Amino acid sequence: MLELSHHSITEYRPPSTGELVPLPQIALSKTDTERLLLVSPELTDVLSAMVSGLRAPNGAIPLATSYDTRERAWNPPMPLMFQRSIGSENRPFTPTAIRKLLINALAITDLTDAGGDPLVFSPHDFRGIFVTDAIMRGLPLHIAQVICGHKSIDTTTGYKAVHPAEAIEAHQAFSASRRTTQPGEEHRTPTDQEWDSFLAHFEKRKVSVGTCVRAFGSPCIHEHACIRCSLLRPDPAQRLRLVEIRDNLEARIVEAKREGWLGEVEGLQVSLTGAKDKLARIDTALQRPTGAVALGMPAFTSLAGRTTSTSPQS
Repeated sequence: MLELSHHSITEYRPPSTGELVPLPQIALSKTDTERLLLVSPELTDVLSAMVSGLRAPNGAIPLATSYDTRERAWNPPMPLMFQRSIGSENRPFTPTAIRKLLINALAITDLTDAGGDPLVFSPHDFRGIFVTDAIMRGLPLHIAQVICGHKSIDTTTGYKAVHPAEAIEAHQAFSASRRTTQPGEEHRTPTDQEWDSFLAHFEKRKVSVGTCVRAFGSPCIHEHACIRCSLLRPDPAQRLRLVEIRDNLEARIVEAKREGWLGEVEGLQVSLTGAKDKLARIDTALQRPTGAVALGMPAFTSLAGRTTSTSPQS
């Protein structure tokens, strides 16, 4: 997370649809695998707010030099997403600083565990929280494995809790240096067939009531019964269509029970639950505030040729 820079946030537009697909680039880390992940609208909003808060008056994001404790080497200056102004310098957040911020945040909440003791979290705990929440909401386990970068699906299962220009070049060089440690065959140029398959995946994301966010290379586990799938991101513009689908399913269930078609009732109930879930997600999204959210990020100003920062607490 601390290695994310402004240039880690990439975008892809399929030639046929022109749809903007935001993709964060995760540098080689877990299992030495580089990953491109799809970003949800909620996370896109957070990343956009972070970028806006980091921008200097000239529109650029300050460059910060970080130290890689595992590689034992200094990285080149990059527009890191997690940085702060200390005096006249821009310094990256360290793992220790993140832990202190997390401890302070938990202390304010007064949250306790089952034994009444104050909760204690580490940044790594959020991987377990994410995996648990994603799987409980229906994300297939093998897709969670790909997102987390686990070699073995048993590792992912263990994470699931039991309860319900210069800067650009520097970033590219940073990623390239990670790639040099990997076998060359892992970074070969994709064949025409593989590239066509990649394009087809994004071109087929659009369905009647929203967008399929199934990971590239993963099969459709619902045999294209999209209304049942938790990986369908419903389109608010299609709310009336979903209402019609819900009402139709309810009428079909009544008919099936009346006619004794009990073999159809269970399947219709699954589809009805999926339709209601999609409507609830749309209603939640429509109720979400659309204005800017103040994150308390420092504001950069120029004073006598020096870059200083002010924060809401100062």
